[in-house]
Amino acid sequence: MMEQQVKAAYLYKFAGFIEWPEGSFARPDSPLVIGVAGNEALAEQLERLVAGHKADGHALVVRRVAPGQPLEGLHILFVGGVERAAAAELLGAARGKSLLTVSDSELAHTLGTMINFVVVEERLRFEVALRHVAPSRLRISARMLAAVRRVQPGDAS
Repeated sequence: MMEQQVKAAYLYKFAGFIEWPEGSFARPDSPLVIGVAGNEALAEQLERLVAGHKADGHALVVRRVAPGQPLEGLHILFVGGVERAAAAELLGAARGKSLLTVSDSELAHTLGTMINFVVVEERLRFEVALRHVAPSRLRISARMLAAVRRVQPGDAS
C-alpha cells in the first residue's frame, strides 16, 4: 500500500509542474482531472489525497477510466494494471492530446507513456520520455525534470 501512496503523491505533485496549453481547461476555474485506469487502490488513495486541494488554481478531481471510454476532459492519465492491449488502446487514444500520460509498466515507453514509475534501490522514482511529451504541447517544468531519475531525449527526426 505504501507504493500506492507514493504514486498518488507523485501524481498530485505532477499537476503543479506541468503547463497545459491554452484551451486545455473549459474555464479558468475548471477542475484538473486525473484519470486512473486499472488501479483501484491508487484511485482511492489519490481521491483522499487531492480532496480539497488545488493545482495552479484548479480543483483536483479523480476519474476512473476504462479502455474505450473517451479521454476528453482529462489532464493526467495513469495507466497501470491493465493488459498490454488495453494500455495500448488508452495510450493510443491519448496520443496527440494535451494529456500527461503516466504508467508503472515496464512496457510504458514503448507504448507511448510520457512518465514511467520505476523502483530503484527499493525507492519509487520516475523517468520521462520527452519524445512522447513534445506532440502533446505540454511543458514540464525544469524543477520537475531535475528530480527525474532518467530523461529520455526527444527524437532527432
